[in-house]
Amino acid sequence: MARSKKPRSRSRRAFLIGGAVTAGALIVGWRFLTPSDSAGPDALMKPGQDEAALNAWVKIAADGAVTIAVPRSEMGQGVHTALPMILAEELDADWTSVRIVDAAVDVAYVNDVMMGEGFPFGPHDTGFLARNARDAGGWAARLIGLQATGGSTSVRAAWMPMRQAGAAARAMLVAAAAEKFGVAEGELTTADGAVIHAASNRRAGYGELASRAATKSPPEELTLKSPSQFRIIGTPRARLDIPAKVDGTAVFGADVRLPDMLYATLRHPPVVGATVKQFNPADVARMPGVRKVTAVPGAVAVIGDSYWQARQAVEALAIDWEMAEASRISNEEIYSQFEAALAEDGFGYQDEGDAVAALETAGNVFEATYRAPFLAHATMEPMNCTAFLQDGKLKIWAPTQAPSIMRWIASQESDIAEEDVEVNVTYLGGGFGRRGEPDFVRQAVALALAVPGRPVKLMWSREEDMQHDTYRPAGLSHFRVSVDPEGYPLAWHNKVVGPSVSGQATMRYLPFGDDSSPDRTTVDGAAWLPYATADMRVEHILSRVPMRVGFWRSVGHSHNAFFTESVIDELAHKAGKDPYRYRRHLLRDNPRYLKVLDAAAAKAQWDRELPQGRALGIALHESFGAIVAQVVEIGLEDGQPRVHRVVCAVDCGVVINPDTLVAQMESGIVYGLSAALWGEITFAGGEVQQTNFPDHEVIRMATMPEIETVIVGSAEAPGGAGEPGTPPIAPAVANALFQLTGKRVRDLPLSKQDWAVGA
Repeated sequence: MARSKKPRSRSRRAFLIGGAVTAGALIVGWRFLTPSDSAGPDALMKPGQDEAALNAWVKIAADGAVTIAVPRSEMGQGVHTALPMILAEELDADWTSVRIVDAAVDVAYVNDVMMGEGFPFGPHDTGFLARNARDAGGWAARLIGLQATGGSTSVRAAWMPMRQAGAAARAMLVAAAAEKFGVAEGELTTADGAVIHAASNRRAGYGELASRAATKSPPEELTLKSPSQFRIIGTPRARLDIPAKVDGTAVFGADVRLPDMLYATLRHPPVVGATVKQFNPADVARMPGVRKVTAVPGAVAVIGDSYWQARQAVEALAIDWEMAEASRISNEEIYSQFEAALAEDGFGYQDEGDAVAALETAGNVFEATYRAPFLAHATMEPMNCTAFLQDGKLKIWAPTQAPSIMRWIASQESDIAEEDVEVNVTYLGGGFGRRGEPDFVRQAVALALAVPGRPVKLMWSREEDMQHDTYRPAGLSHFRVSVDPEGYPLAWHNKVVGPSVSGQATMRYLPFGDDSSPDRTTVDGAAWLPYATADMRVEHILSRVPMRVGFWRSVGHSHNAFFTESVIDELAHKAGKDPYRYRRHLLRDNPRYLKVLDAAAAKAQWDRELPQGRALGIALHESFGAIVAQVVEIGLEDGQPRVHRVVCAVDCGVVINPDTLVAQMESGIVYGLSAALWGEITFAGGEVQQTNFPDHEVIRMATMPEIETVIVGSAEAPGGAGEPGTPPIAPAVANALFQLTGKRVRDLPLSKQDWAVGA
């Protein structure tokens, strides 16, 4: 038989990207510690009378207190502790003297990792094009000054810059001590916030050296510690943000209080695609506390003396909605659209061998279609932002993941120069990707323009938050896999259908954008699997949707892990093999993955005899530079799944704070388990059916499983921690339920299924 014509692959696009990257790399000239367009250490660190700024990241007071700027948003993931640990390690600081401050918005604090991960190359592709594409992404991030938190990049992006900043400051302190003591720098050592001259038994604290050190220049070549020299990195440290969160002094966006402040809330159109047509402010103008009724981007808002007065008024306001562009679509129509799209050829992100042709001649082919629903972020703190326009300057207080983008957007919305826009990042009551969106900041700016001279806090209601989210998109994944006589995969063809998250998000951030191109994030977790096969093709078939979709914790990995790890389990069952040992065979040439899988299975005692009515399920997945395996022990209670125990093994490279890593694995499991069991946003006639937590269930204390985390030691560069714990939990649960009931689930959430015996 003649070989079939292969669908289009990435080669032409990759060539063009590579050419553009190479050209861009030639014009990059950038030194991290002192970027030419940075405001400079003093302007950024704002040292007091007894303090000295050594660079854009650290200042030291005369009493030895070390203040470190943290350029990433703290939303519970522990960056306000992990990132200072990195700098303090190279500085040889006394950890008890370390203080933190939120970094200003400045190019010095750019995240140059995020944009480099959007190109169509696998995470372990170190070829010329992939390397240059990532470099170009970093160059572009520096060009626009991207300061953002997301994609589990906080530690990955800060790892070298903050080590360099700490090492540079340490070198400057050593130079100052050498001058003070009249000795050579090579005779000095540092430890616990002091420079030591052992030969003369003299020492000088960093506080007494800081002012002199600030006059020194860092050396051109910095010497960084080897891992064997680490004394702070890799040790458990109490989180620096916890005391304020315990005693109530921590300021989240919802906690912002300013003199003479007004409050606002709003209503969005009830149907996807509808807009505001008209409304009459006089309808509610005389209600108690009402100050102003105004249109804001995408909604109608009421400004009042209190949140409750504003909410009562906006709910009473009669609004005429423009329905001309409204979409009365439902979930089932979306899935039908996706299924029809399967007939198309998509963009091949992974195309090794010729899976399409191999499957045409294969004798034993497995075929399955999986689905995943829309999901809300459901952050505990609804969207909010405070804005204050006064004397031509705009101040913003926002729980945002992207302060540099929000400053630019606020400037565009207000027609005020960026240098006259100040963004203050508060603590975030949950982020998960939602707080990188610009909608609530745009609306707050519009409100500030409506009442100049008065700060105004915009607070969305829980219902508005849930019904007007930027949802994790629904997805459909179709597999055709041929197997050898032992049941192991030979050819693997996976079509992933869904909209472009990156395209839609870009359209919301920028005045231009396009959601009509394939999106690498859609195949994350489906392509570049550790289970090697001779022929593998993974492609994205673009199928656009009218509702807003966005980045949700672990993005494409969140559903592709469920799809792929369930298929691996199905193949193991069809081959009559133990699912753990089946994976071991497929990972025989990948020792790092195998070590993680074995660690989870050993801790869970995979081969032990289980109590009646219990079963185990297993899944392994890599995302954001971390490998995670999870084993779930499950049963049924009142006809519904009950997860009793989760064992999680993780290799995320060098670990900064093991306590935080464990907490993040637990957090990711809880978030993913809530979605797997109950998570779903449904549309009927274009309207979201869920409104609040009573109809959007999450894991609560009574349903919380026991979680045990095993950290698998590694010398690899740090990977992510905030998101990698989420993807494996759904397939591990579904695989355990199959072992328990014999029922294979290919459609989430699991609560939709009938789990009665014999069903």
